[in-house]
Amino acid sequence: MSSKPVITIVGRPNVGKSTLFNRIIGSQTSIISSKSGTTRDRIISETKWGDKEFILIDTGGIQDNKENELSDAVRLQSIIGIDESDAIIMVLDVKEEITSLDLDVVQILRKTNKPIVLALNKTDNVKLNDELVDFYQLGFEKQIKISAYHNIGIDDLMTEVISEIPIEHGNEFNETDADIKISIVGRPNVGKSHLLNALTNEERTIVSNIPGTTRDSIDSFMSYKDKQIMLIDTAGIRRKGQIKPGIEKASVIRTIKAVLRSDVSILMIDATELLTNQDAHVLGYVLDHFRSLVIAINKWDLAIKKGMKKEETLEKIKAQFPFAKFAKIIFISAKEKTGLEDLLDASFTALKNWKTELSPYDLKKFVREAISAYPPATTGRHALKIYGVRQTGISPPSLTFYVNNTEFIHFSYQRYLENFMRSKHDFEGTPIKMSFRGRKR
Repeated sequence: MSSKPVITIVGRPNVGKSTLFNRIIGSQTSIISSKSGTTRDRIISETKWGDKEFILIDTGGIQDNKENELSDAVRLQSIIGIDESDAIIMVLDVKEEITSLDLDVVQILRKTNKPIVLALNKTDNVKLNDELVDFYQLGFEKQIKISAYHNIGIDDLMTEVISEIPIEHGNEFNETDADIKISIVGRPNVGKSHLLNALTNEERTIVSNIPGTTRDSIDSFMSYKDKQIMLIDTAGIRRKGQIKPGIEKASVIRTIKAVLRSDVSILMIDATELLTNQDAHVLGYVLDHFRSLVIAINKWDLAIKKGMKKEETLEKIKAQFPFAKFAKIIFISAKEKTGLEDLLDASFTALKNWKTELSPYDLKKFVREAISAYPPATTGRHALKIYGVRQTGISPPSLTFYVNNTEFIHFSYQRYLENFMRSKHDFEGTPIKMSFRGRKR
């Protein structure tokens, strides 16, 4: 949430809401497809029009509950988006007759007492002007003819909408105020949205037993121990072979971007389905981008009923994910809201360690003690010599070792140096980035 006013776009499926949303913000943030109901959750973006900054929300299309359980959930999401709004844009397709779903949306909007502007979309054909009488009869004073696809009438629409926004707005916080940014990642249907809802105490994202329900990254904000937290819930990542062209592939790209936006990634694993190649695939995205990491073993309440033990589970995870042994593992139940404080505490610890900066004295001592405890192996006439180390960055801690020849570095000795560093300093939750530079003496 933010101190900026909120504008929400609503309407039934496939009337052009996502096209309008992307036209306003100037990028393809919301998933677009000709398939009805593609935008299934609220998509939120901070943007500006002219000199006016605001939050823009693209809601899922309100539709009849004929296909599956998602329809009622999307309807609820739209209502939540409407309740958060300072102004509302209702999008109608003028090339189609007014439907009962359009009237449903109108009925919902009439009860809000909020400023409403109708966007009569797909009016690029001037011959349609005589066919707009039915839309005027809906009773909304503010109606603007637009073509979102052809970028016609958008400036008129936004000028009208912005004029309806209250001058002053509440004092809440936005991304720049966040003390920590956490991305919630994992394969589909491990409980990411349940966790987000449990943390924020709001039905923030659609939760369903249908795998892949949440297809976009969703931002939420919360306070914890006087700290402001930004939570980024992401689409579940499938194995590469299961990623369909278009929607699923775009969702994976957006998930990677969400990881890049965050300081800490919470990797969620289903305790009842330990462990899968998909889990390792998702972990790889986090490790590749050197984000700090906490592993959340979700549905632990169900695992206990199956007789699972924490110690055995920990050993399995460490064996399966040897390159993520630095991560704190927390057992939670998002549904029962257990283990959540431990999860947040571990996230803040990971962030602190991700930003650790060691003194030159500590680094010099580390090299001396590491070499003394386990000198580099000699291969024939050649031996690795380490002349020194410097910290060249934080987030993550980045160490550059100066050596006689980089070809003498063996991965096992590099791993030893990292493990020795971790034994001397608290780097729980964060990767350590190590590089080696040859140096002439």
